Amino acid sequence: MAKFAKKKDGDLPAVSTASLPDIVFMLLFFFMTVTTMKDSSLLVQNTLPNASEIKKLEKKDRVIYIYVGKPTREYQSVYGTEPKIQLNDKFASVGEVGSYILAERAKKPQELQNVLTTALKVDKNANMGLISDIKQELRKVNALKVNYTTYEGNAFNNLQ
Repeated sequence: MAKFAKKKDGDLPAVSTASLPDIVFMLLFFFMTVTTMKDSSLLVQNTLPNASEIKKLEKKDRVIYIYVGKPTREYQSVYGTEPKIQLNDKFASVGEVGSYILAERAKKPQELQNVLTTALKVDKNANMGLISDIKQELRKVNALKVNYTTYEGNAFNNLQ
């Protein structure tokens, strides 16, 4: 008669780790391609106003940002508490806005240069005279597409 060998205990085979480096590098490349870096740090206090009729900007690569507001606490000793203009990572005067827009426009590809939008992120307590001066500078360099960045909400809440 034939003798049958008994099965050994039901031990599981060892897990193969040969493909583990491939998975790690695939995840690394994925996060490297989808992660965006922060453009600039905010040097001004920027409490955006509320608006009821808003529209979301679809293509962020076509936007040039200008921030307006009171300097943060760490910069108030140097710049005071009056609203200031922030272009990229530095404070600027109204006269520098035009050259900033032209420089940012030159950095963009040729096909995007005519469709750029200037987004004004203005603190709700900033005076309108400064905003009007910025808009005059934008007209001088033919940057006529202007967007005011706001939060969605009731516009009457801005009066408080």
